Amino acid sequence: MTRATPFVAPISLPAEVRLMQATADVLFALVALAACAVALWWASRLPVLALQGLRVEGQVTRNSESTLRANVLHRLSGNFLTIDLQECRAAFESVPWVRRAVVRRTWPLRLSVQLEEHQPVALWAGADGNDRLVNSFGEVFEANVGDVEDDELPSLSGPEGSAPQMLAMHRRLSVLLAPLNAGDLVLLTLSARGSWRAELDKGATIELGRGSDDEVVSRTEHFVRTMPRVGARFQQALASADLRHADGFALRLKGVTYAPAAKPAKR
Repeated sequence: MTRATPFVAPISLPAEVRLMQATADVLFALVALAACAVALWWASRLPVLALQGLRVEGQVTRNSESTLRANVLHRLSGNFLTIDLQECRAAFESVPWVRRAVVRRTWPLRLSVQLEEHQPVALWAGADGNDRLVNSFGEVFEANVGDVEDDELPSLSGPEGSAPQMLAMHRRLSVLLAPLNAGDLVLLTLSARGSWRAELDKGATIELGRGSDDEVVSRTEHFVRTMPRVGARFQQALASADLRHADGFALRLKGVTYAPAAKPAKR
């Protein structure tokens, strides 16, 4: 017959001893964290971690690795571990023609940059006289206009912030006005009061008036449907049109003069 093991109650340490042990544990953890931080700080500044190169990917038709290095690298600070990738991104996106940059670290000790460049589709005629460019997203950006190979870009002129709306309207109107055979839409203007005006490259101007984009497009569609009958009658090219009338439009054709109606004789 075996004897039962006598029960021994756990020893309860005084509260002061438990507090000292907890304090010691906290201090030890803080010292360990501080040591790790110092070690990382020291390691991050080792010359062996200095950046060794830059790799550029994506669209680089307007820039090269050499021009990017000249424009960006002197603005960067830190090594492979400490360099701020968000600051790098902002530095690359400040280079002319760069719309978007994605920067990441790649081993061994390099930066890899994925670039997207602006694709110019129109000129932006600013009120300050400083011509800029509009990309395919309707964003206005600064660049040397003389670097654009296409010298037939249309021009947009309107209030600040209206470029996306104006580019979308230009695309719609260009298709609508093509049957007039009056040339391409080379200048689209939006006034501060919201009135649209179109100029075609054969010299015709069209006052499109105010209203929502769909209302302006609807008036233009009606005008374009009506013009063939007028052109067939007079056999003359369009000089100007005013679509701002509620019940129709005013029209002027090249080479056609209009005599004012005779006033009735006084009795």
